[in-house]
Amino acid sequence: MSKLLIVDDDIRLRKLVRTYGEVEHYECDEAADGLAALEKLQNDHFDLVILDVMMPGLDGFETLERIRKTSEIPVIMLTARNEEYDKLTGFGLGVDDYVSKPFSPKELMARVGAVLKRNGKKSAVLSYQYKELEIRPDSRTASISGRELVLAPKEFDLLLELVKNPGTVMRRDKLLQDVWGYSYCGDGRTVDTHVKSVRDRLGPYRSMIQTVWGVGYKFDPDAAIR
Repeated sequence: MSKLLIVDDDIRLRKLVRTYGEVEHYECDEAADGLAALEKLQNDHFDLVILDVMMPGLDGFETLERIRKTSEIPVIMLTARNEEYDKLTGFGLGVDDYVSKPFSPKELMARVGAVLKRNGKKSAVLSYQYKELEIRPDSRTASISGRELVLAPKEFDLLLELVKNPGTVMRRDKLLQDVWGYSYCGDGRTVDTHVKSVRDRLGPYRSMIQTVWGVGYKFDPDAAIR
């Protein structure tokens, strides 16, 4: 049984989400603010966090940033704001999905199930090695000549998705679906921004991620190092 942590300062919303979660046979716990959530995550095991953005004290973004310092637990954010900047901020910090208020509890549970399923898939491949570049799905690390690269969670997910499909042209909409989830209503600029960041991290291996103009990107392990 998967265990959910519901974090929101609105007690009525927490109880509503908890009710629907328990109907779907999830074990649920609650926290009224970011600090309480961090304490619960430190002292107990959870499989997914449902996290409100607008909370007094420690808001959702700050809470997520602290979570990501120690954990890759899946996080779905609840927000009454729909600006692209807010979503890009969350995805940059490693959020797995967004749900805008007001929302359907049934839809939220569908997204919970999709995120848990997506994150529950374990790669049978221990590592991908291209020249001195190594990507390890098990530890979610990438390194060049043994030096670990600093990658945000979604940057790693994007790099891994490209590396798993060498030579294949990956459309922007397909990358949005596979990396950010079927329910993310974004556009290609999100992918472009993350590709730029990943290339910056790869340094001399940046040319391995090639742009296919008007379509998307592909990973070419034979690209010349520049």
